Amino acid sequence: MKIKKILSLLLVMLPTGLILARGNVLPGDEVERVRAFTRQVEFDYVTWIADALFLRGSEEALGVSRYLGENKREDVVREYLALVSRQKQIGDQINLIYADPAVRNPQTASTDLVQQQVEITRRMDSISPLAESILQSQVSSVVAASGLAVGGQPIPQVWYHTTPLPLALIVSPRDRIETEADISLHADLKIDQIVTIEEQVSKDLNVSALVVPVGGIGVYPTMVMRTTDINWLAEVVAHEWIHNYLTLRPLGVRYDTTPELRTMNETTAAIAGKEIGQQVILQYYPEYAPPPPALESSPEPSSGTGSPGFNFNAEMRSVRVHVDELLAAGKIDEAEQYMEERRQVFVANGYAIRKLNQAYFAFHGSYADEPGGAAGEDPVGPAVRALRASSRSLADFLQTISRMTSFDQLQDTVGG
Repeated sequence: MKIKKILSLLLVMLPTGLILARGNVLPGDEVERVRAFTRQVEFDYVTWIADALFLRGSEEALGVSRYLGENKREDVVREYLALVSRQKQIGDQINLIYADPAVRNPQTASTDLVQQQVEITRRMDSISPLAESILQSQVSSVVAASGLAVGGQPIPQVWYHTTPLPLALIVSPRDRIETEADISLHADLKIDQIVTIEEQVSKDLNVSALVVPVGGIGVYPTMVMRTTDINWLAEVVAHEWIHNYLTLRPLGVRYDTTPELRTMNETTAAIAGKEIGQQVILQYYPEYAPPPPALESSPEPSSGTGSPGFNFNAEMRSVRVHVDELLAAGKIDEAEQYMEERRQVFVANGYAIRKLNQAYFAFHGSYADEPGGAAGEDPVGPAVRALRASSRSLADFLQTISRMTSFDQLQDTVGG
């Protein structure tokens, strides 16, 4: 095997090894106690990564995308997104037929739609690897233009695969907000299974537990949820690549060492992912560029349109701040009762939050790229944002923060 190929293989496999190893640095006893309830439904990363590496490697070896003109490459991505959208529409139509009591034989009534769905799925599966390869190269071009490449090549390469994503079981102590365990579960768990796991873990271990969906996972190739939204897709592909980039540097290696470092990692990836994703859209898909921020409503991390005048981020920040105060005073039961009361207010205002507890804040609070929200008054997010604001460029920001090994270093750098 040629030296170049050997080096390429090492660059592909090194992030994977580091990321898989990272899952073993969590407090072993605590994780094993939780895994007693989850072993039968845990996601198999080893098999998924092996299959995804084979798929990505095969696509790269064929190099079909390199022989397409730029307009044709963009058209392939647009077609793929349109197929995903059409498949979802047909699925919704089929569900309506089966839900309609007036339809006596829903199987017969939906025959044509089911056949359309099969044909769309076949076409979608056939062009999915090519569409992924094209978007990878587009993100890579923006990464290189941002000064984050070596010899024009991002290290590691931007590789991702669209897939149903595992669910994440988040476990936090009841007396404080902190992620003690983050365990990936099968993507297709039913709601009754999810609730059972949460209740068993919470009751038997006296902790706060919550199973949450995720949009992407920074293994290698990275895992990204299927979507029809090119803006979201470009951002998440970039976000998860940033995790791979950090994994080769001190900040990423220490991801799980402290809650502050976890928030530094996630907030950095969120900030950089948005910037890179926006550039991808402006350069390759400008017709999908969102309107200026002043014309947009505030982004919300939960499903629901929200009631007029109800500010999700401000309300959630207020809840987090008061919960932190109650927990600091040792009022655990009072804090949990308060969270449930506020959860019902969020639901009444259009945000379908199934459970609001310490684990919810431990998970959502680590994404602090915007003021307010589930992070409350945690100083880590503002410090990361301050570093980005004072940096000359995205590359300067990432190179600086990626070398850090503690929150104290970040505070010293920004003067906090």
